Amino acid sequence: MILGLAALAGIGAAAAVLLPEKTSAPDRIVAPASAAKGTSSRSAESHFAALPSREGLSKQRGDPFGVRSAPARRAAAPATPEAPPVPTAPPMPYRVAGQLVHDGVPQVVLARDGRVMIVREGEILDGGYLVESIRPNGVTLVYTELDIRETLPFSSVLPSPRAFAAAPAANEQRAAAARPARLRWEGPEQVQAGSNFNVALKITSNQLVRGSPVQLSFDAKLLEPVAVRAGDFFADGSFTYRVNPGGSIFVGAFGKGAVAADAEFLVVTFKPIRSGSVAELKISSMVLQGAAGSAVVHEPVAAFRTSITQ
Repeated sequence: MILGLAALAGIGAAAAVLLPEKTSAPDRIVAPASAAKGTSSRSAESHFAALPSREGLSKQRGDPFGVRSAPARRAAAPATPEAPPVPTAPPMPYRVAGQLVHDGVPQVVLARDGRVMIVREGEILDGGYLVESIRPNGVTLVYTELDIRETLPFSSVLPSPRAFAAAPAANEQRAAAARPARLRWEGPEQVQAGSNFNVALKITSNQLVRGSPVQLSFDAKLLEPVAVRAGDFFADGSFTYRVNPGGSIFVGAFGKGAVAADAEFLVVTFKPIRSGSVAELKISSMVLQGAAGSAVVHEPVAAFRTSITQ
């Protein structure tokens, strides 16, 4: 028994000598304490010195896992309604063709679409216009539908006979450049009371004549106007007139424009009233209009005279 135990012990000792010692793989190689300490210190210092400096992390803003709500939309500004267009009057259809003064009352000759008319303050015109006022500087027309006023200046029209007579050297040079137009009356030298007769105003001009506003004067006690008509010179033009029972006739005659050779400008029919007298007809105001609105100079016009017999 004792011998058997001893034998087992010897076999176990021999096995321990013959079998290699069990070792485990090291997790890391550890340098000697003194060497490792110096080496790791220098290596760490050089390693971190080469790295760029880094700022600290900023403070967390909000919950990264929270539900974000969409930003509130701004309410759209209400659309501003467009202002309605301001009403305006139509283009002015009238233009000033001349000026007249009768018994101290100013009147204006207006032209529209080839027609002429003599108007005074307060008159209603075609197209809804009212002649509001006539002043030395122009005539004011009112578009009554919108109460819009427009003044047509006289500066753009022909000068009055007085202004032309007193015109400076510019008008004298213009008169010298072309021979003045000539006007004359043609009618009977003697008429019988109660019997109508005609008097024609004739014109001769080497310049183009387009028309003219004319004011005629007569003695209403001796002559009674029966009719007024355009002469052959304005057969295709525009002709208007107005008879004042006090002894005047306003005429507006305008055409396309032509050179006149003893052509009829206008014709007036009178009825003699009282015998034993000499009746007279004369031009109290007249401005001839040529091309492009220029004034045509004319010689003074002698009055027409006729004797009225029984």
